[in-house]
Amino acid sequence: MSDPALLILYGSQTGTAQDTAQRIARQAKRRKLQVRTMPLDCYNVATLISESTVIFVCATTGQGDPPDNMRIFWRFIFKKSLPAGSLCQLDCAVLGLGDSSYPKFNFVAKKLQKRLVQLGASMLLPIGLADDQHELGSDAVIDPWLAAFWQKFYTLHPSLKLILLFVLVNQFLLSSANPAEQTLPSSSSLLAKLLSNIRVTDVSHFQDVRLFQFDITGSNIEYTAGDVVMMRPCNAVDDVQQFCQLLRLDPESRFTLRPTDSTPGTLPTRLLHPCTVRHLVETYLDIAAVPRRSFFELLLTFATNELEREKLLEFSSAAGQDDLHAYCNRPRRTALEVLADFPHTTAEIKVDYLLDLFPEIQPRSFSIASSLKALPNRLQILVAVVSYKTKLYKPRKGLCSNWLASLDPNKEDIYVPLWVKKGTLKFPRDEDTPVIMVGPGTGVAPFRSAIQERTADGITGNVLFFGCRSQSKDFFFRAEWEKKIKARQLTLLTAFSRDQEDKVYVQHRISENAELLMDLITNKNAFFYIAGNAKEMPSGVRDALKGVFQQQGTVSAEDAEKMVNAMEQSGRLQSETWS
Repeated sequence: MSDPALLILYGSQTGTAQDTAQRIARQAKRRKLQVRTMPLDCYNVATLISESTVIFVCATTGQGDPPDNMRIFWRFIFKKSLPAGSLCQLDCAVLGLGDSSYPKFNFVAKKLQKRLVQLGASMLLPIGLADDQHELGSDAVIDPWLAAFWQKFYTLHPSLKLILLFVLVNQFLLSSANPAEQTLPSSSSLLAKLLSNIRVTDVSHFQDVRLFQFDITGSNIEYTAGDVVMMRPCNAVDDVQQFCQLLRLDPESRFTLRPTDSTPGTLPTRLLHPCTVRHLVETYLDIAAVPRRSFFELLLTFATNELEREKLLEFSSAAGQDDLHAYCNRPRRTALEVLADFPHTTAEIKVDYLLDLFPEIQPRSFSIASSLKALPNRLQILVAVVSYKTKLYKPRKGLCSNWLASLDPNKEDIYVPLWVKKGTLKFPRDEDTPVIMVGPGTGVAPFRSAIQERTADGITGNVLFFGCRSQSKDFFFRAEWEKKIKARQLTLLTAFSRDQEDKVYVQHRISENAELLMDLITNKNAFFYIAGNAKEMPSGVRDALKGVFQQQGTVSAEDAEKMVNAMEQSGRLQSETWS
């Protein structure tokens, strides 16, 4: 009888589920098991009936949606024509990666587990529901879940001997190359010319917010209100230089990639072939991210210095997670800074392992803040430039927002690769249906797109609740709103939280305008939208809406909750939030 094979399938949007799947695969390889790892949409789902053991690692995106790389699988697995017992030979386990600050926490993993059971699959252990909000992050759930999985796996296969090899198997080999003819990377993105990069907050305001405008003439890009634009940032020039110095790499040296025997996968499609070290580090390796625990596990395999090895061993262990969190997550220490802290180990890193150590830079999404009906051939986004202090000397900076902010179209022509995706917000087509939009701060971006689009079509039932700190410092699009108010195309209700002694937020304005909202929702079938930071605002707005129903509809708190849930289920209450 052949040794059991393990298949790990993942659905990942930002790379976390992929990283977790690869971590499980490394654990399997250390146990000398046959293992395959791939995104769900790269797997021929029809062959699932012949697999023996499968781990599904799934993230949840948006409002309970599957990640992009498992949408084909998702449609297939929920086909009504699939026989009830079709997966009765399958042993499997589901690990969900989510964030409990979102209302549909780990929705995809929960729904997948339920469907697999319906199809007859046998669950090896209860579903794992990792939570990014836990003080120790997802690992607080992943670690004990994996320990339980391996225990169950060896119980099912008692003939297997537990062998643990402490080795790292690399995915690719990097070979030096001459400056010969290059294969261009495949791409679904457009190079859009950056036309303007304008700060829209007062210079005295602590937060730098920018409005970026791109020219998409001749691109065939079409978008509607609620859609998002995707782009991949580049690492800062200084970071690329420091990385090459730490690893003693020549940034201008060229290499070609080929997969190793252990990972007969496809080559990264975004890289030039041959490629320079500079291009790899600048555009592909995510060296500015806060590293995951798997990074320390991999770094440990190179450590020969006793002190550094001891520390990396601690950070890689389940017992050392409090210390790792204090060292890495809390101060938001980057992978590059970790390399600088472990110089002896960094000096031992072989170039062939770079793509194993550092994940690929993931695309960032931004709500489109303009409408093609108002601004033909143009696309605008509103971006808060992320920069804040921790106990570390250097301020922490958001990779994409700071990269964008550094681009100056007045000095040279700049082209940014971008592509457009359907967003989660859907606006009614019926021109008689009013919309109520709650968008404090940069959360107003998708609503500017909607207001531009709807007013271009002559629709006037637009109510916007906008909140910011100060009327004089961060009141985005003020002049534009005033014109629309004058033209009777918009009702605007504002909350400037710091302009008076008692803080006033959008939820306060909702409570104050209960009669207006009740009339719009119950008599005119209005749609209600929330966009902005996921921390406290969305739940505060929902509570204020429940209060409207209680006050104006004279219903109980329980019935008000049911009314809000019913609006959400019918699509009349939609939210797009981010952490």
